Amino acid sequence: MSKLAVFDFDSTLMDGETIDFLAAELGLKNQVASITERAMAGELDFFKSLMARVALLEGLHKSRVDEICSALPMMPGAQEVVSGLKARGYKVVCFSGGFRNATSPAAKRLGLDADFSNVLHDDEGILTGKVGGDMMFGFSKGDMIVRLQHLLCIDRSHTLVVGDGANDLSMFAHADTRVAFCAKPILKKEATHCVDVKDLREILKIV
Repeated sequence: MSKLAVFDFDSTLMDGETIDFLAAELGLKNQVASITERAMAGELDFFKSLMARVALLEGLHKSRVDEICSALPMMPGAQEVVSGLKARGYKVVCFSGGFRNATSPAAKRLGLDADFSNVLHDDEGILTGKVGGDMMFGFSKGDMIVRLQHLLCIDRSHTLVVGDGANDLSMFAHADTRVAFCAKPILKKEATHCVDVKDLREILKIV
């Protein structure tokens, strides 16, 4: 029987928020981080907050973005949880409201089966402050998990989801095992399990 595990990326598989690392390059980390914080707490519409944050990245060189993204710190236990779940028969994928520049190298590094995220638009190698992709809205993760479940013929009883913020709520609605990882209160309320230590290996005790 196939099973599906879907992880959020920022502050779940990766220790931090990709966009904060990028904003730091422009001296805008605090400004961007405060918008991220409010979005993850469910205080701001995800799409609007994403557009506002990405607009602040205008002018950054794509080559520098790729450099920063290839060196992002993985969460303790990330490698072990992916290997452990795959050994238990799970397809392991990542959904991120962040960017492919970050999720694709991480997917390769961790051995994920797929990553779904957004694309930062650039013009001749310079970011334009625009973004598009698979994960632009508050409902995107829920929408995508249902499509994957249909494609892989996996139902919610064999689906595990792991996240930390409000934009993970939509995927929590379609899984019977829901792990809030070092999460905001809004997500903990909908979880079946809460992990409050920064160690993804704790999830292997749940499955």
